[in-house]
Amino acid sequence: MDHSSETLAVNAADVREAAERLKGHAIVTPLLDYPLVSERLGFRLLIKAETLQITGSFKFRGASNRLLAAKATDPNLRAVVAFSSGNHAQGVAAAAKLLGFKATIVMPSDAPAIKVANTKGYGAEVVLYQRHSEDREAIARAIAEREGALIVPPYDDPFIIAGQGTAGLEITSQAKALGVTPDLVIAPCSGGGLVGGVATAVKDVFPKTAIYAAEPAGYDDLSRSLAAGERVPNKPSAPSICDALMAERPGALTFPIHRKLLAGSKVVSDEAVLDAMSFAQRHLKLVVEPGGAAGLAAVLAMRGELQGKTAVVVCSGGNADPEMIKRAADRGDPLL
Repeated sequence: MDHSSETLAVNAADVREAAERLKGHAIVTPLLDYPLVSERLGFRLLIKAETLQITGSFKFRGASNRLLAAKATDPNLRAVVAFSSGNHAQGVAAAAKLLGFKATIVMPSDAPAIKVANTKGYGAEVVLYQRHSEDREAIARAIAEREGALIVPPYDDPFIIAGQGTAGLEITSQAKALGVTPDLVIAPCSGGGLVGGVATAVKDVFPKTAIYAAEPAGYDDLSRSLAAGERVPNKPSAPSICDALMAERPGALTFPIHRKLLAGSKVVSDEAVLDAMSFAQRHLKLVVEPGGAAGLAAVLAMRGELQGKTAVVVCSGGNADPEMIKRAADRGDPLL
């Protein structure tokens, strides 16, 4: 089937509009350059440090963009509800607190404790559910109906995708300031809002840059969907340490963006992710959670084919439990 004339949910103008909306709300995170590390790797590694975003993840961008747009449309809106394993939960909770909304977040009972605690810390009410036996969206819909609340989905919403894309817009201006055109930009992928938004922004400025997603083994629904040309769900699999990247399938709105703009998706093992977390701690001085390190794991595995090139990696979140941070640190130095 020819999808070339397909109208996508978000375009570069939507991302630019989101960036204007987010001024004074979201942090413009740095694009970090590590010349000595790059020299050892044999390629230039630039890190978009979304670990330094409010709530420690890129999710604050999309959540804030959605809530700010909703507030402009309906000044009487008072409550929001979201469903998330953690980073979207924190993003919505923090954005809601800053903008004066009541937030209720539906979270799986096995979500990392730090993410549940942080979400409650931002003032949200947390409703726990059983990941494998209950429908989180049905729970959220019931709450929204009861409270007259706006549902803020994790990725399948044009305002969410455009908000996440502002990280990509910043990458383009920051790369230009460094005098580089990236050969590759890679971002972790669950439902695909981040990599879809980043691809939209980056491809508009650097049309020849290859954009990749990064996914955990066993949850490589995007990789298989791109190969099939249609959305394919994940099969039941052992849990990944990348709790943030376990969406059931690519989003209905995000997948057409992926199909048109991505060069592909790289699949990484939990072991490679732990090595990437260790690498980030030792050489980048960043705490990166497992899901947030998937892109870094992918480029470290691609080291041989990236020689002499420039790779931008979105480290998308830093909300790792202390035990997971220690588990990564105990692995030793992946560069040795």
